[in-house]
Amino acid sequence: MAYVIAEPCVATCDTACVKVCPVDCIHGPMKPEDIELIPAEERPTKLRALQLYIDPEACICCAACEGECPVEAIFDEDDLPPAWAHYKEINARFFQR
Repeated sequence: MAYVIAEPCVATCDTACVKVCPVDCIHGPMKPEDIELIPAEERPTKLRALQLYIDPEACICCAACEGECPVEAIFDEDDLPPAWAHYKEINARFFQR
């Protein structure tokens, strides 16, 4: 079992979850420090299709990230809302590169 980042993260990419992860399993197509340089009001356009992802092989299910996410985008994979269930595969696929 692992945690999954779902749709509310898209174009938001808040990095609060990255900072609290004890095993460094949250990544994205951009470095967190580069994301942090983009003002929040510019993220919807500059990060339009981007999000952060949780590596299901590295996640230790500590839930530290879940409470830190300001947009409530992080879920235990068993608690993903049905409309966002496909994000489990999206997160896993990101790490199969």
